[in-house]
Amino acid sequence: MRTFQILTFALTTVAAGSTFAAEFSFDRPGAGFGTGITPVGKLAWEQGLPSATYTESTVDGVKEKTVTVNEDMLFRTGLADGLELQLGWQGPAWTQTKRAGKKHDTSGFGDVSIGLKKAIDLNDENLSMAVLAEAIIATGNDEFTAHDDIYSLSSAVAYKYNDLVGTSITMRYEVQNSNWAVTAIPTIDYKIAGKLSGYSEFIYRKAESQDYEYGLGTGLVYAVNDRTQLDASIGVDLEGQDKSYNGGLGVAFLF
Repeated sequence: MRTFQILTFALTTVAAGSTFAAEFSFDRPGAGFGTGITPVGKLAWEQGLPSATYTESTVDGVKEKTVTVNEDMLFRTGLADGLELQLGWQGPAWTQTKRAGKKHDTSGFGDVSIGLKKAIDLNDENLSMAVLAEAIIATGNDEFTAHDDIYSLSSAVAYKYNDLVGTSITMRYEVQNSNWAVTAIPTIDYKIAGKLSGYSEFIYRKAESQDYEYGLGTGLVYAVNDRTQLDASIGVDLEGQDKSYNGGLGVAFLF
């Protein structure tokens, strides 16, 4: 836990003295996160219904297809003005692998995570920023775990052009078993009609001693009211010869 303590210290040092908090927003869907902070005394529950990935690859000349479904969840609560605690769980999961006419099913539980998210005051009513220090603890079953804990420090900066269009970028720096990785996620969000809005994102990731990874994602968000939203998303990985897709449905509540 020493690495996470260092990340937490860095977070609180950068954010010291900042009391600004952007208007509350849910963090799902999408690979990045928003700049909004959960108000003190409130609880946000963000639930996948479920999330899924599909991968098609060739192993030793034989085509292999894998489908994984999990019900990920995230709880956020305000600790102070502009500061929130996040607790996450990748939830129960199921995977099916098809290879050479045979099927193999596996079920289990995913990893858990804990994080602190802090708003940063940029003195601009259209520009907002937040930083997130997070630890993913490898407590899941073998098929659904990262195997080694992951510690990360991320930032998100969002600019609201007008009531219809906004942009943001999330930068994530992580370390796992002494190996570093960086992820950049530029996003554009747009209002479609009434309570319906959408977003599109590009995902770039470079891990130490690994090839570059690229992906595209898009989705829809329906705001039932100020405290409830529904979402649907779909994405595709662009690197390599393998085919890989992801998507899901979700719901989020603010209590």
